[in-house]
Amino acid sequence: MKTANHSTKTCMKQLLTATMLATMALVSPPALAGRTCETPQPPKVYTVKRALTLAERTLKALDSSGAKVVVLTRAGQDLSQYGLRYSHLGLAYRQEDAQGGHVWRVLHKLNQCGTADSALYRQGLGEFFLDDLWRFEAAWVVPTEPVQAKLLALLQDEPRALQLHHQPYSMVSYAWGQKYQQSNQWAIETMSLALSPAMANGWGTRKQAQNWLHSQGYQPTSLHIGPFTRLGARVTAANVAFDDHPTEKRFSDRIETVTVDSVFDWLMQSGLGQTLVKLPPN
Repeated sequence: MKTANHSTKTCMKQLLTATMLATMALVSPPALAGRTCETPQPPKVYTVKRALTLAERTLKALDSSGAKVVVLTRAGQDLSQYGLRYSHLGLAYRQEDAQGGHVWRVLHKLNQCGTADSALYRQGLGEFFLDDLWRFEAAWVVPTEPVQAKLLALLQDEPRALQLHHQPYSMVSYAWGQKYQQSNQWAIETMSLALSPAMANGWGTRKQAQNWLHSQGYQPTSLHIGPFTRLGARVTAANVAFDDHPTEKRFSDRIETVTVDSVFDWLMQSGLGQTLVKLPPN
């Protein structure tokens, strides 16, 4: 079988292929998770080169792994003050093509240019890593084979893949709320749609997905965010809101939200994930 490792042309096709879900409107300029589009800057050659190098290294590692679905992350923002290393999740899957080869696609949710709205995208690995990264490294969890099979079926079923997307967006949306939905929250809720016995063969709601996550021991990250930080963020950023968090938690500076770290911890501790792979900067 001809793969990206055998030809530069095929490799670039895999890295840069990107198609947005047909039921969503194309956003222009491209959606950027958690950043404003007021003063867009052209990408620097050095940045593009490093991003594509990371995408190529990821592609080769994924091809060698034998996996068909992985939970993939990138380090788009510096979250070290919260003890977090990664910022954004996508569900990456291997898609066979008519010529006997394959491409890797990433289905993920992006905030639209710092607004309170969001959209879902299918992108190639190249585009996934071309989002002005804080660190040029990647990581992913390889789910167990039964979990991969269920996720792959859902990711290739467009109506179901779209089902739990909720457009109103907040970067720190409450993990157990339904008013907003941030990117990592969409990813884990959509995984629940595939894995929960009550929803796996039909349709479900975000509440059902969250109930299943809670029953399976998922614990969101509790961020310590004080009142002055909350007020400043809410006034200056349309994509940050705290009003969906329970009053008693918000006023004690506990903001419970879905992070990459919490999702990875849960996948490994629950036995749903079999391998954690880290690809550090080259």
